[in-house]
Amino acid sequence: MTLSQFEIQDIDQTVLLWLDHLRIKTLIAMQQQLEVDTKHDVRDLVTNVDKDNERMINAKIRAFDSEASIVSEEGFGDQQRDMNGNVWFVDPIDGTMNFVKERANFAIMIALYVDNKPVLGWILDVVNNVVYHGGPQLGVFANHLRLDNPVNDTLSDGIVLLSGARLLYGMFGYDKIAKSALGYRVIGAAGPSFIRVILGQAVGYSSKMMPWDFAAGQVLAKTLGLSVSDIDGQPLNMLSSNIVLVATNRAHRDILTLHQS
Repeated sequence: MTLSQFEIQDIDQTVLLWLDHLRIKTLIAMQQQLEVDTKHDVRDLVTNVDKDNERMINAKIRAFDSEASIVSEEGFGDQQRDMNGNVWFVDPIDGTMNFVKERANFAIMIALYVDNKPVLGWILDVVNNVVYHGGPQLGVFANHLRLDNPVNDTLSDGIVLLSGARLLYGMFGYDKIAKSALGYRVIGAAGPSFIRVILGQAVGYSSKMMPWDFAAGQVLAKTLGLSVSDIDGQPLNMLSSNIVLVATNRAHRDILTLHQS
């Protein structure tokens, strides 16, 4: 199914309204006592806000797009086996550790793919009240400001963002990548890291991610002419974890070369 420009604009504006409400709801929850639990280990946190946000987003998607499937982090979505039709990706709080401990550097992310093609993505920077949104037919916006494509810098020209745990243990050539960049940073969340790359504040970002971590970022990054792949340069599998690499075209080539050397 192909959506018209009008339909895509309508979906974009609808989701922006959801996110405006979600932002207020999340900020209020931050002023209250959070209920914090762990999932796979003590560093894999989940809060009542993650769960409440996901329930709310998924309910709105099902009311708005009843035939769609939902891939979401906290277990309230579908057990999706293919990318046929409308597939929504939901990360209700991206960077939960940052949300709990820093109260900053976290995001809410939603994406829509149609028959495995990226259509729209939204990354809400809750604290700074900016939604990065758009897609191939609309362009990419920070709230109402249209963004230009980032400068196509090399790895040595800029800052690279990396997964801290994998950098610490020298996995995937991250140590060589960090040494070859002008500088490196560890943000600890996918959404804020994607934001820095699409704004041209970093030339690349790589980490192990689940589909809800990278779905929105991939839509926005590709729309802005950035390269998105796994660490071996292959297309991302939208229904499994990937070692994701998003970068300027030149930095992408530099990083792949280092990883493969």
